[in-house]
Amino acid sequence: MTLVRKMQQYFAVIVFMLSMNSAHAVIEIVITRGIDGALPVAVVPFGWSDPRQAPPQDVAGIISADLTRSGRFAPIKEKDLIALPHDASQVKFQNWRILGTEFLVVGKVGQAVANRYSVQFQLFDVFKGEQLAGYSFQVPANRLRRIAHHISDLIYEKLTGQKGAFNTRIAYITTGQQGKKPRYKLKVSDSDGFNEISILDSPSPLMSPAWAQDGNRLAYVTFEGGRSRIFIQYVNTGKRVEVTSYRGINGAPAWSPDGRRLALTLSKDGNAEIYVLTIASRQLRRITRNGGIDTEPAWSPDGRSLVFTSNRGGKPQIYQVTIGPAGAAGRPKRLTFDGEYNARASISPDGKLMTFVYGNKGIYRIAVQELATGNLTVLTDSRLDESPSFAPNGSMVIYATSLKNRGILAAVSVDGRVQQKLAVQQGDVREPAWSPYNR
Repeated sequence: MTLVRKMQQYFAVIVFMLSMNSAHAVIEIVITRGIDGALPVAVVPFGWSDPRQAPPQDVAGIISADLTRSGRFAPIKEKDLIALPHDASQVKFQNWRILGTEFLVVGKVGQAVANRYSVQFQLFDVFKGEQLAGYSFQVPANRLRRIAHHISDLIYEKLTGQKGAFNTRIAYITTGQQGKKPRYKLKVSDSDGFNEISILDSPSPLMSPAWAQDGNRLAYVTFEGGRSRIFIQYVNTGKRVEVTSYRGINGAPAWSPDGRRLALTLSKDGNAEIYVLTIASRQLRRITRNGGIDTEPAWSPDGRSLVFTSNRGGKPQIYQVTIGPAGAAGRPKRLTFDGEYNARASISPDGKLMTFVYGNKGIYRIAVQELATGNLTVLTDSRLDESPSFAPNGSMVIYATSLKNRGILAAVSVDGRVQQKLAVQQGDVREPAWSPYNR
């Protein structure tokens, strides 16, 4: 483990060796900061076709929770709603104007055939008295939560002009105990913490989950057998394939935008360097050649360059290198100059921003930097933040932090105005990765 400890010293790589309680089920999301003047919106409980039993999901409740945690909307509490319309014919706009809400969401759920449900919704501009959006869907029962998130995405996009990211997933690592021995789990949940599943349960440390663009494959690092190895695992089937198990470090996998290659860190030739592996052919190309430690690669959205962490200048900073057909096509260019420590970078889906861990005087926070100008903004105010990952629409960054000596997840908007804490009921959770849009 000597090489791993060396990487920890420079880049705060977490190999979870803590003894904690087991992490369970649903993530609790608490909004700690929202946007002043968030848009008021009324989400009316959806009508339900069978009064003899409760609906299988509270679709309106899910939508309201989604809009709330975006920080940009202020849904009216159900007890304050002045009416319960389910379609346009029942809406009296003058009453909703008195309430002061700008937008109104109504809908209904009905059982179409065995185990399939019809879901209909409409979005209205209250002051203009017109419909902005309206759709109907037919889905099985186990997809009702997903269709509710999809509706939230449609509403969010219509009202903000930006694609929503509620119908996505997050992957993360939890640490617990089985008897007196540590236990590590790779988990996936919906973006709101529901529908949590364990992808892998292991007695050995797990690290660095990374999503492929197809939303079905996760690459990660495991220490099974007492040494680091990289695997690809299929989320839907559980199938997994070993990718690398070279001598020394096998770490920090990152998928190319086309899903055909992995950038990764290997020390098989003696020093930690960046390589690119073509998965189908297993062709391996070395990208960096330097006496320092090069690690934590991340792709640009166009797949033409990588950003990575290196201490080649004395302290960890972020560099960028272009990628050509035969490997590196230029000398690495340093991107960060402010701060003693800058590491674990990723680039926003539009290619305009880079998020990373920004460290000064032993305090580590999440920052974003404009790639065109170099302007840097520190987003968080805690002391030990790590592993930032952009939402697929680029509006939020999820990251790991500590609360009362326990690892939790948190999220912050790229302008810093919206902040959330995401805590499991028990245990320690680290290394989040936000999925691409679900396919």
